[in-house]
Amino acid sequence: MTEAVVDDILIMLPPLLQTLEALSYVARYLNPPDFDRVMADIGDPEQALQTARTHLTSWPADFAHIRIAFDTAADAALMSFAGLRAVQRGEGDLIDVFRALRQLPRALEALFPLAATLPPLSEFFLDPAVGNDQALRQLLAATSGKDAVFHDHNEIGNRGGFSLYVPEYYTADRAWPLVMALHGGSGNGRDFLWSWLRAARSMGAILVAPTAAGPTWALMGEDADTPNLVRILDLVRSRVAVDSARMLLTGMSDGGTFCYVSGLERHSPFTHLAPVAATFHPLMAQIADRDRLRGLPIQIVHGQLDWMFPVEIARHTQDALAKSGARIVYREIDDLSHCYPREVNVDLLRWLMS
Repeated sequence: MTEAVVDDILIMLPPLLQTLEALSYVARYLNPPDFDRVMADIGDPEQALQTARTHLTSWPADFAHIRIAFDTAADAALMSFAGLRAVQRGEGDLIDVFRALRQLPRALEALFPLAATLPPLSEFFLDPAVGNDQALRQLLAATSGKDAVFHDHNEIGNRGGFSLYVPEYYTADRAWPLVMALHGGSGNGRDFLWSWLRAARSMGAILVAPTAAGPTWALMGEDADTPNLVRILDLVRSRVAVDSARMLLTGMSDGGTFCYVSGLERHSPFTHLAPVAATFHPLMAQIADRDRLRGLPIQIVHGQLDWMFPVEIARHTQDALAKSGARIVYREIDDLSHCYPREVNVDLLRWLMS
């Protein structure tokens, strides 16, 4: 790597990662009444990123893939901030905020392949909860260069496909825990994969992020999604060694609600359920199979500030499922609105693995 390229990476990478972390902060703490305060909290990191880009030099062709990834991620981050700033100026609404934040996973997807060669990026794609785990870092360094993220008919706009993360240090000599993570309404698995990848990479779990067959999960009418989830699970299990006693079905919003719809079925293969920011109808507990519910580990995660599904729903759900015999862990987060709390993922994996 030439000295000029190294200098450019040192100029570009810190403000790029800081900008992405700022977008993650907005995505985590987004609450409509607090939008202006949250934006004030993060300052204006995109300005440093814009300045850094103006100082970049021409790169040799051998390093074009790194430059393309940096440019793609920076373009996505700056586009996201442009959308957020427009809403601050009164030129949009909450839907425009969500639309702007969709650029964040596109930036992460562009950068992740470089984690194998750039240690700061490898560190960026680890969960802070693992702290100074040198054994993990040695494993990642020893297996750098292995493909880890795969997409099966899961381009943005496609329905019914899935994205898959297999830890770089995966070996077939033991069975691995699996997480199937379901996106929220109108979302897709390719983007939602990045809500979970840090934790799966840090803890050693196979991660599957499917996309609903329709605009959202089959919460009413004919259920085309459960058979597709089983198909995807069977396909993944035919390729990697999965621990059949540690398979978590989790999801956000509509995806969390579908955890109940699908995961409470008698023949569901999943051993643990973890709906996040989900809604629940008491009839679900009444019509669910008694044998399936008895002793089933379910962890409910909900925010006190949830404006879409008020927290009282989650509290009633806890009571209904506990009375039906499920083993309930209830986690209520006081500063969480209707957002995905990425900080719970490592704890969910520890719960799954315990």
